[in-house]
Amino acid sequence: MPPVVGRLGGAALRWSALASATVTYLLVILGSTVRVTESGMGCPGWPLCYGQLGPIDRFHALVEQSHRYVVVVVTLLVILTAVLSWTGARRRAVVVPATAAAVIAIQIALGAITVITHNAPITVALHLLTSQVLLALVAVTAVTARTTTRSARGVRLPRLAWATVAATFVLLIAGSLVVDGGATYACPSWPVCGLGGEPAALVAIQYAHRFVVLVAGILIGLFVMRAARSWRQVAGARVVADAIGVAFLAEVAVGGLSATLQAPEAIQDLHLALAAGIWVGVVILATLGWQAAVAAPPGLSTRATAEPVRMGTDMVTGR
Repeated sequence: MPPVVGRLGGAALRWSALASATVTYLLVILGSTVRVTESGMGCPGWPLCYGQLGPIDRFHALVEQSHRYVVVVVTLLVILTAVLSWTGARRRAVVVPATAAAVIAIQIALGAITVITHNAPITVALHLLTSQVLLALVAVTAVTARTTTRSARGVRLPRLAWATVAATFVLLIAGSLVVDGGATYACPSWPVCGLGGEPAALVAIQYAHRFVVLVAGILIGLFVMRAARSWRQVAGARVVADAIGVAFLAEVAVGGLSATLQAPEAIQDLHLALAAGIWVGVVILATLGWQAAVAAPPGLSTRATAEPVRMGTDMVTGR
């Protein structure tokens, strides 16, 4: 491949991957809006809305229809990124997540199933969790497409990183169970549930969610502190670690506010937006550490200093 063509292809891949990650995150937030405003059946048919392709001047129909439009944009961007990874990058670290993201076009089918089943809780939950997996894959692709092959010597991705990724995903599942299990309003106080007449099963779901928040919060805190302290040679790691820490503190505050205010729709949207942001941040931080560790010789300390992992000039650090 001629150098100019290779550079153009690499730039196209990087921007396509970044656009895919950005729009997918917006799609997750819009999906939350569909759910909390109970607009999931705003369009009783699929793929058209009341037999129309264009916008409909009804609130619930417009919200659901807008969600479907963004799904189309995401699908096209994800497929484009996969194609560019096959023809341009040809690096496994880029091709695998990009291809997996393209395969998860099944998300469209799940969206149709939720309509056909009249928003059955199980299909809604699967729809949300699949979208979070897609979000993680496009985030990984965006990082690996912009990271050079130069390695920060001695950096190892610890088990703590994998445990934090897993715990954060479980946290997303727990949050989904609160909503889809009908437990959103079961605990109108925080951090413990008040003495009310709420069904015990719903209170148990709330307590389970709060316990998962505690466990995930401890792991996230340990992970970001380790990354900030020991991964100084990994470009962007400190920035991402700090952002995750701030987002998690904000998430806890918003969660408490949501409980005490009886979960207003705007607060629920913000709660999910922060949760999705934390999920993306944890995945990105783990990916940065993994990229740095891939080519590092065995047996070196994680505190060893060496040549930093560099990004493209339009990445986090701007260097």
